[in-house]
Amino acid sequence: MRRGIFAKTAVLAAAIALLAAACSRDKEPAGGGKKQQEEAKSLLDTVKERGTLRCGVNETVPGFGFLTAEGQIEGFDIDFCKAIAAAVLGDPEAHELVPISADERFNALRAGQYDVLTRNTTWTSSRDGAEGVAFAHVNFYDGQAMMVRADSGFESLEDMNNTAICVTTGTTTELNLADVFGELGLDFEAVTFEENPQLQEAFIQDRCQGWTSDRSQLAGIRSAWPADEGGPESLVILDDVMSKEPLAPAVLDGDSKWYDAVSWTVKGIILAEELGVDSGNVEAQATSPDNPQIGNLLGAPTEEGAPFDPGFGLEPDFMVNVITAVGNYGEIFDRHVGPNSPLGLERGQNALWTEGGLHYAPPTR
Repeated sequence: MRRGIFAKTAVLAAAIALLAAACSRDKEPAGGGKKQQEEAKSLLDTVKERGTLRCGVNETVPGFGFLTAEGQIEGFDIDFCKAIAAAVLGDPEAHELVPISADERFNALRAGQYDVLTRNTTWTSSRDGAEGVAFAHVNFYDGQAMMVRADSGFESLEDMNNTAICVTTGTTTELNLADVFGELGLDFEAVTFEENPQLQEAFIQDRCQGWTSDRSQLAGIRSAWPADEGGPESLVILDDVMSKEPLAPAVLDGDSKWYDAVSWTVKGIILAEELGVDSGNVEAQATSPDNPQIGNLLGAPTEEGAPFDPGFGLEPDFMVNVITAVGNYGEIFDRHVGPNSPLGLERGQNALWTEGGLHYAPPTR
């Protein structure tokens, strides 16, 4: 008898819930569906409509993002901004560069000051989670290092007890410095500023005996060290590796369409080098590819007629525009930071996986 009463009560409750839901739908304001569609609009569509890509960049790191004497910001990271513009808009010059400090870069991204952060930025768990940032495919594998004066007598971090260290505030570098020196039992004073020119002035004034940052960034700073301060030969970057620093472009969380467009542009640049496609042969390969993988990457016509389209909301041949504009990964690396550049960096872990490095891109299939 009691079971029967409970059953009737459950049925009655379910009926009331369904009636309430129906009433709620009836009271929904007109145009609610349209509002949801507008809220779901991807930044990819917004950038296409605007006709210009906005990139948050650094302008103080030679080789990666540096303001030249001619007033142009150039470098490795800037080429990736151009690549995304070429992929989305078909024009590498359809971009706007927005210089931003390390401390403000994520706030500015959330505020919509730019569409993608192409500024030397390390992918970490808290940035991926708490900051609400989605990192695209890694485009540079780096590690934190220490730069000192060549005549300092310092040969390793262990020699640097009771020293003052220049470091950029609001970065993983600042946190890593405290962790590593703490593990080694070394006392230090952090001399912090937001931008490299301020750090450089402090270093020149002997306010700090060491300068710590990503090894690639230190190499860039060293390459442009003023001649009246001894030039590059007056500085040494110690061999110690203080951290892992995977650098990648970043966008806001929650927009998978925009994320895919940015991330697959990076992957395509890496894959192009692996497949032997470069700025010199891309047009020929797009017309008559050497193999199906190249055909898929470049959106070449297939036997069925229609080109391969991975469904990113981009033109099937978007990578033709990208590689024509900036080349493949090896070309970008060599142009800005490679052995024959002022930075003189070897490929190392930034070599392709087929050459013993870490760069590995998924296939286009």
